[in-house]
Amino acid sequence: MTAAPPPRPPLDTDRIAVPAGWRVEVEEATPSTNAALAARARAGEAPGLVLVTEHQTAGRGRLDRVWETPPRSSLTFSVLLRPDLPADAWPWLPLLTGYAVQAALADRLPDIGLKWPNDVLVDGRKVAGILVERVETADGPVAVVGVGINVDQTLDELPVALATSVSLETGEPVERTGLLGQVLGSLHGLMGLLDDTDALRGAYADVCVTVGRTVDVHLPGGDVRRGEALDVDASGALVVGTDDGTFTVAAGDVVHVRPA
Repeated sequence: MTAAPPPRPPLDTDRIAVPAGWRVEVEEATPSTNAALAARARAGEAPGLVLVTEHQTAGRGRLDRVWETPPRSSLTFSVLLRPDLPADAWPWLPLLTGYAVQAALADRLPDIGLKWPNDVLVDGRKVAGILVERVETADGPVAVVGVGINVDQTLDELPVALATSVSLETGEPVERTGLLGQVLGSLHGLMGLLDDTDALRGAYADVCVTVGRTVDVHLPGGDVRRGEALDVDASGALVVGTDDGTFTVAAGDVVHVRPA
């Protein structure tokens, strides 16, 4: 019988390093931080709020995939932002968020990389996921930027075989309060890259493990197209090369992109 993990300490709200202009609320349990923050945005909540939950009970990933976490084992939060971006630049938001998470964890996890469009991997195992949603409000569109990081899960607590946690990879406990501040600081500090998508594109491609690999692109309706992931284009779409030429796919147009 597998031993239960030791009691996990709560986040220390007094020690969270909160970026200037942002504010943090921590809840004990929340079905979905993205859904809760979207509702508050529609009710008039001002941008800059970071909603964190110690236990997400009905979280959602891309295409409504389930993302649930044992209590106090993860960092699960959503940030409410109003980016000053043209509509065609919004697809860069999840890519920037993934890049910020990767940058925050890279000192602990040297083999960390990004799987286009929204996963953070360590040697092919998922350690974090991103879900960005556009929400229309009376004051204009806002972005709900959702992040889920597996921090302290044991092997038995992970939802799928190809998942991992920061503590499993480092072999030591992880202090979540400090890590939350690191990730928020990274995201806040890198937001300026949205004004220079050429620089963001290069930085993202450098740590994207999808680029350069042969992949199967699973499309809605069941079609699968195989090719080599060549690049990320100026819109954030994946460029895939085949014997018949190249094609591009946006994040909203694919079900999965998997190594062949």
